[in-house]
Amino acid sequence: MEQQTYHLRIKDMPEDERPRERLFKYGPETLRTAELLALLINTGSREATAIQLAERLLQKYDASLKRMAHESPAQMCRGIKGLGPGKVSHIIAAFELGRRLAAYMDTDKIQIRGPEDISQLMTPGLRDLTKETLHVLCLDTKNVVTRRRQIFEGSLNASIIHPREVFRFAVEEAAASIVLVHNHPSGDPTPSTEDIRATRQLAEAGKLMDIPMLDHVIIGDGSFVSMKERQLI
Repeated sequence: MEQQTYHLRIKDMPEDERPRERLFKYGPETLRTAELLALLINTGSREATAIQLAERLLQKYDASLKRMAHESPAQMCRGIKGLGPGKVSHIIAAFELGRRLAAYMDTDKIQIRGPEDISQLMTPGLRDLTKETLHVLCLDTKNVVTRRRQIFEGSLNASIIHPREVFRFAVEEAAASIVLVHNHPSGDPTPSTEDIRATRQLAEAGKLMDIPMLDHVIIGDGSFVSMKERQLI
């Protein structure tokens, strides 16, 4: 007679050991990463509990949430039996919410005094992106950020990025000035020749529009470059 292996289910665990109950009683910060992932996975499979699936997922990515956060849904599903599209979609959605929260800002309070303020505001949402994105920050007369918007995705190129896309947004928001921000997925924020050329073209357009471009900050991995400080604009 074939011996059946017994797998302990989360609902069979003592109440004080269940992730959901512990989260409500003690707070999410008390849970291990695997337990937080298990709450997103929600249900296990015949062979494994949600916690075991979460542990296998962490093992797949060498416990790197950063690697996991930028994985495609299809790749995340591969190699772990019992972890299908439904469960993976919950994890992908949680990472995206985290990115959006990191990028959130209180526009009534953020005043730009220098490139450090720009980096502090924009780095959380840009540093781990795998594609270059260009953002425009609209400022009022006191250099307080009133709105921001991504207006381009891809490598900066003066022949592709047209000033009207940037300054249409600035005019709509009645901006007194603007700041440009973009990321370098390589992690090296050093401006390229095209970065400099495109930035100077946009700066000249700003002078004609009487909406000065105060700076263009390039975000890398843990570092940034202010093109104004480097006297490139």
